[in-house]
Amino acid sequence: MRYRCLVFDHDDTVVNSTATIHYPCFRQFLDEYYPGRSCTLEHYFRQNFDPGFLPMCREEYGMTDADLEVEYRYWQDYVRTRIPAAYPGIREIMERQKAEGGLVCVVSHSVDRNIRRDYEANGLPAPDLVFGWEQPLERRKPEPWPLEEIMRRFALQPRDLLMIDDLKPGYDMALRCGVDFAAVGWANDIPEIEDFMRRNCGLYFKTVPQLAAFLA
Repeated sequence: MRYRCLVFDHDDTVVNSTATIHYPCFRQFLDEYYPGRSCTLEHYFRQNFDPGFLPMCREEYGMTDADLEVEYRYWQDYVRTRIPAAYPGIREIMERQKAEGGLVCVVSHSVDRNIRRDYEANGLPAPDLVFGWEQPLERRKPEPWPLEEIMRRFALQPRDLLMIDDLKPGYDMALRCGVDFAAVGWANDIPEIEDFMRRNCGLYFKTVPQLAAFLA
C-alpha cells in the first residue's frame, strides 16, 4: 500500500459526470433563466479548472448570491434522478486499497448524499469520509480544512495521503497541506489543463490503468 489514504475527487475523477450530467444541466439552466447566453463544454471545463464554477457564474453571467441559490436548487433537482457511471478500473483501485487496510475518502464539489448514492449505484466501496459542497465555504476545497480533518480523524501525516483530482482546486488544496497530488486527465483533452497539470503536479495519469499501476 503506497498511501494509507487515497482521497478522491468525485466528478470526472471517479465518475464521468460533467459531460453527461453537470454541463447539460447548466446549458438547460441558461436556456431557461438566461436565454440567448451560451456555454460550450470546452469552456465549461476550462472555467471549472480555473477560476472555478462560482467565479464563472458571477463574472460571466452576473449571478448574485440569490441567483446562485436558484442555480444550486436547479442543479440538485437535475442530478437527483441522474446517476453518472464510474470509470472502468476505479472500483478495483478502491477495493484493493480497502483490502490492504487503507482508507478511501472523498473531497468534492458534489454533495455528500449524491456522492454516496453514486458509489452505491456503481458498486464502489463505501467511502470512509466525504466532504462535499454542503460544507461552508471556508471548509470547501480548495481550502485545506478537508485534508486537515482527514489527517486529524485518522491520525495521519501528509505523507500518508494522496489527493487524486482532475482540476486545479484539488491541486491547490493538496499543495497547501503538503500532501502528494495525482492529477488525472481521463475526462477531457483540453491542452492547457493537461499542460498545467503535467508541469506543476509531479504525478499525472492520463488513464485509470496508469494510476492503478502506480499504486500497485
